[in-house]
Amino acid sequence: MNPPRFLPTTRREMEQLGYDELDILLVSGDAYVDHPSFGAALLGRWLAAHGWRVGIVPQPHWDTPEDVMRLGRPRLFAGVSAGALDSLVAHYTAFRKKRSDDAYTPGGLAGKRPNRAAIVYASLIKKAFPGLPIVLGGVEASLRRAAHYDFWSDCVRRSILLDSKADLLVYGMGERAILEIARRSADQQSLKNIPGTAFIGTCVAALRLPSYEEIQADPKKLMTATLGLEEQMRQGVWASQAHAGRDVVFTPPAEPLSTQEMDKLYTLDFTRSPHPSYKEPIPAVEMIQFSITSHRGCAGGCSFCSLALHQGRRIASRSRESLETEVRGLTRRKDWTGSITDVGGPSANMWGARCTADPKACKRPSCLTPSLCPNFQDNQDELARLLQGLSQIHGVRHLRVASGVRHDLAMRSPAYVRALAARFTGGQLKLAPEHCSDAVLKLMRKPAFASFERFLTIFDKQSRAAGKEQYVVPYLMSGFPGCTDEDMRELSEWLAARGWKPRQVQCFLPTPGTVATAMFYAGIDPEGRRIKVARTDAERLRQHGILCR
Repeated sequence: MNPPRFLPTTRREMEQLGYDELDILLVSGDAYVDHPSFGAALLGRWLAAHGWRVGIVPQPHWDTPEDVMRLGRPRLFAGVSAGALDSLVAHYTAFRKKRSDDAYTPGGLAGKRPNRAAIVYASLIKKAFPGLPIVLGGVEASLRRAAHYDFWSDCVRRSILLDSKADLLVYGMGERAILEIARRSADQQSLKNIPGTAFIGTCVAALRLPSYEEIQADPKKLMTATLGLEEQMRQGVWASQAHAGRDVVFTPPAEPLSTQEMDKLYTLDFTRSPHPSYKEPIPAVEMIQFSITSHRGCAGGCSFCSLALHQGRRIASRSRESLETEVRGLTRRKDWTGSITDVGGPSANMWGARCTADPKACKRPSCLTPSLCPNFQDNQDELARLLQGLSQIHGVRHLRVASGVRHDLAMRSPAYVRALAARFTGGQLKLAPEHCSDAVLKLMRKPAFASFERFLTIFDKQSRAAGKEQYVVPYLMSGFPGCTDEDMRELSEWLAARGWKPRQVQCFLPTPGTVATAMFYAGIDPEGRRIKVARTDAERLRQHGILCR
């Protein structure tokens, strides 16, 4: 049977496909855009490609279960995700002000998903379908899978698995786990040892994290627990954490998809368009419609970034042939503009990279800092050839690299920087040095600032050689744990000396699960040393104002 143009969102669409019932219902806080950058679409297509009947309820009303009931009770389970972002990150700024828009909603309207969306949606499903198994997934569930500091309520919260009363939680990228959950559910088998999941139960854990109660009593224990979760991801072991006498058990992370599996996943029959029921444009579509995912994972391990706990540090890359096929498919679309807006992943220049170390023996929190690990092998010369080949496919007028470039890696390949400057930057290159203070950068697990300054010189030289006037737009951060007002003044003076006015400045936002959030809450660095933390909004605003005045 040919795959449906869109996965069903109404009973009528189910009937058109000949479905009398669903196997799996997916509920998402995002609008339904049939593009691989949208989690519900990606997993829905993956399940459908393996023979399961899947339907999607996007952005249901949360004051009644009617929306989640419209497709009927699924045969196996319901999957719940808050969407592409943690719902509180989607709703509030770093200063707890309500955001006025939402890029994943038609018309960019804010307020189409509830706060703590995964918990709310799970409750709706329990009302609609008593006894139906519920599986949490997505970023919100992944980063809140253990006891965590919640910036918006300024307290430590329990695992979201307990607060949602869900049956299972999938953390990280969920393709392997969700197929196994579907298979076992159909066979009425236990779901309690699937890699990449968390459940309430017991196990003889290889790693016992500080309990929820211990963290409440001693904020420093949050650092211990957070570093423990990093270790669990890195070394692939079992872990558990007690909550009032009940254990949340974390199975080892799922293996990254192979190149062949990545190729199959990203070349499924996505329309790359919003569901036709939407009358208003969805802002995120403009950003990603003609973007291409070349790989997953990030070896950086930055302390403020959620990627280490979600996608992990091991890189999974697609083949050149798969990427070429995708580009040729784009050029045949009626709405093709001639421009590929991005080829990349969490970082632009890690395609094809791999680690040769034994994960169980690895002790490093980052493959790249404080220095490049000899076991991390990249090939950016080959990446430059890949980009050049894609840009030469008939119908492609422009190809840009919009994902963040790791400048410390880029400088290892003159061919890559030359190609980036000459062909794949459209006047402005966005980089994330984050700060200029090496003390702050060390806490961030970012490279020393001298490497960024060296890259600026090299990029400028290559741009001039290509006859192009181009600029670097730096992403900068204020209010980071360990950063002082003096550090911010140093950064302000550096920018002034270059004649730069900061355009991309983000005040540090303590998101659940990261090492930097543990630093913010506990007031210590990962080694347990006391650090200065701008905790109050007044302190954070003062630091932010040093750059943004």
